Amino acid sequence: MKIIIGNKNYSSWSLRGWLAAKQSGVSFEEIVVPLFGENWEATRQGGEIQPSHGKVPLLWDDEIVVWDSLAMLEYLADKVGRDRFWPKDDTARGMARSMVAEMHSSYQALRSECPMNVRKRFDGFEPSEACKADILRILGLWAEARSRFGSGGPYLFGTFGAADIFFAPVVSRFISYQIPVPGFAAAYMQAIWEHDWMKAWIEASENEEWVIEQYETVS
Repeated sequence: MKIIIGNKNYSSWSLRGWLAAKQSGVSFEEIVVPLFGENWEATRQGGEIQPSHGKVPLLWDDEIVVWDSLAMLEYLADKVGRDRFWPKDDTARGMARSMVAEMHSSYQALRSECPMNVRKRFDGFEPSEACKADILRILGLWAEARSRFGSGGPYLFGTFGAADIFFAPVVSRFISYQIPVPGFAAAYMQAIWEHDWMKAWIEASENEEWVIEQYETVS
């Protein structure tokens, strides 16, 4: 099995796909394709990322190809057992699925105003009202998940799972743009940031040579 991802410093969807692959416990080859480089247009039109129309991440498992981070997570859950990714309790699992789906489809203001940049710390960022609403919604979901289902550990539903995988890039954004958060959220973010897989991703991000200028300044 192999997964193809973009620059670790910038590609939030790649982080989700990569964490899903790590959570599966299946060994895989990792291929990094620099986004928006001089050969990017040619790269995305052919070869192994052509099935996704040039988008990352995507997963190859022998002749099976799966793209989109949520589809990758679900494919891997089918492959290794769904309990590895989702809470066993029906009520908790329902909320976790809803949170993951909402993360997958929503928060456009946060995405556009706060592109992921693991290495960077932005001073003086002022979110728009729409971005503030996204932030408050996310913090509310985190609070509910932690209070109702988080007693078994430091993550949203206690143990590390699909919801944490999908909100890991949000943690990175909140840190990079120095978003003020309440204590429970700071503790959760610290748990994500100090997870061994996240530490490996952060270290790799810091060692990357590629720079995408449009994601290096606050608009």
